[in-house]
Amino acid sequence: MTKETEKPRVSDADMLARFQNSKKRPPCSDTLGMRLAAVDQDAKTVSMDFDVSESFSNPTGAVQGGFITAMLDEAISTCIIIASNVTMTAPTLEMKTSYLRRLMPGKARVEARIIKLGKSAAFSEASCYDVDGKLVATATATAIPMPFKRF
Repeated sequence: MTKETEKPRVSDADMLARFQNSKKRPPCSDTLGMRLAAVDQDAKTVSMDFDVSESFSNPTGAVQGGFITAMLDEAISTCIIIASNVTMTAPTLEMKTSYLRRLMPGKARVEARIIKLGKSAAFSEASCYDVDGKLVATATATAIPMPFKRF
C-alpha cells in the first residue's frame, strides 16, 4: 500500500472498541476466555484479560502449559494485526515459551509487544501474569506478515 491508499489509523479507544464488539471473533478467542483490555498503537502493545477455565487444568489443578502458550500466542497475533491497522495477519513461524510458575484457573492477564514489524518477518514477545500480578510465563515469537483475508 502506498501512503495515499493506506487506511487511516483509528484511535486506540476506537480500535479497542472495534475488537471488543466484533461479531466475527474467532472461536479460539472465546474458548480461551479472551477479552482485549488495552491497545497502544504507538508503542505496538496490547493487554488481554483471560477467564481461564478449570477445564484447562492438569491433574495437579494448575493450567496445562499449552493453554498458557495459546494465550500468549493470541495476544501476540492480535498485537500484530492491530499494528498493521487490521490489514495484515501474522501466522506464527516459531515460538518459545518459558514457564516460571504455575497458573491456576481464574483470571490472568497477557501483555504483548512487537519488537520489530518488517515486511517479511515480525518479532514479538509476551508475558502472562496471574490474578496477583505475578509473572507466570514469557514467550518470544517470529511470525510472517500476510494480507488479512477473511474466509
